[in-house]
Amino acid sequence: MANTNIEPNLVADKRKRISYGSTLLVAGLIIYLLFGLNTQSGVQTTFGLNLSNSQAITVPDFVVPAQPMIYLMSAISVFAGAYQLARGVRSTGTLIGILAFTFVFAFLMWAAQDKSFNLTGMLSSSLVRATPIALAALCGVISERSAVINIGIEGIMLIAAQIAVITATVSHNLYVGLFAAIFIGGLVAALHAYLVIRFKVDQTVSSVAINIFGAGATAFISSRFMQSAGDLLNNSGTFPIISIPLFAKIPVLGPVFFENNLIVYLAIILVVVMHIVMYYTPWGLRTRAVGEHPKAADTLGINVYLTRYVNVIAGGMIAGLGGAYFTIGSVGRFDEAMTAGKGFIGLAAMIFGNWNPIGAYTSSLIFGFADSLQVKLQILRVPIPSEFLLMAPYIVTMIILTGVVGRAIPPAADGQPYEK
Repeated sequence: MANTNIEPNLVADKRKRISYGSTLLVAGLIIYLLFGLNTQSGVQTTFGLNLSNSQAITVPDFVVPAQPMIYLMSAISVFAGAYQLARGVRSTGTLIGILAFTFVFAFLMWAAQDKSFNLTGMLSSSLVRATPIALAALCGVISERSAVINIGIEGIMLIAAQIAVITATVSHNLYVGLFAAIFIGGLVAALHAYLVIRFKVDQTVSSVAINIFGAGATAFISSRFMQSAGDLLNNSGTFPIISIPLFAKIPVLGPVFFENNLIVYLAIILVVVMHIVMYYTPWGLRTRAVGEHPKAADTLGINVYLTRYVNVIAGGMIAGLGGAYFTIGSVGRFDEAMTAGKGFIGLAAMIFGNWNPIGAYTSSLIFGFADSLQVKLQILRVPIPSEFLLMAPYIVTMIILTGVVGRAIPPAADGQPYEK
């Protein structure tokens, strides 16, 4: 019996060692051939570390020789791949981190050779662009931890975005718009919860219906009423940037983390609060029990239906906050389909983060970085068609889902209706 259990593990470890090691070796070769040989000798790359409108203390820019640094990234990747093939590294996260860092850094060196690239600005933009993705991911986490699938996040965010800007414009108060978005998000999620919990409607069908309704209803209202009314319904303004005293003066980190608007801060606070609630409170324990084994939870006296209702509605409120980001937190007006698939990308971040609040937020930062990077590369005029640059966030989504879906383990009862 012992040999039967050990042998499959040894085979799996060997496959993992070979696959990751080979990937790192190939990545190192690509860095050398694609970036190193196509970088001019003697040129430098300048990474700007200051923002013009920031309160942070000014520091010198980071200037490095482009080609030698690319060769160094290639060597690190090759060495890590060879070490992985020879000895093996247990931490998958370490290997992925080395692969991502060497490839992205080498790419930036090549793209910005003999130019200046504001690194702090891109990191700040990445955090901001990750915010709606993170809020969508948190909505998915809290819903699916109670075993209710909600892929209607995109529709909820669209509806909330429109309600937020209309309410804020009419009331001349951004906070009223924010609360309206959160309320409508919870209301739509409550409808989804009622259908799938009370009537056992297929959870995917109900979610798709919300997405279709959200896209259609917001497009109709926008074209029928908002365009003709102009600024009377669609000019709310946005939340101002809030600088946290002292912390905002920290070089690099200050502009990235401590000079943002209200919704960005609320997203970070929600991650911390959700993690504490999910893993350190009785409610979180009950939620995870309902998601893993609802019958056992019911036997212990946990109200399975109530737990699911509360979590799904709370998730909808979080998605409503994410919807508000697109209008009153970003551009101050509503445009059709402005969420641009961020709700679906949030679900990918949830899976990549293994249904964990902190993991989901960290994954969202990866997607936010990809989104920010494609904008910066267009400014640098890199010799890559703009259509391919616009595809970057979605390509990253497909790569992550392809590599992770098979290994990510959802809650055991996820998507299964419960009959008492």
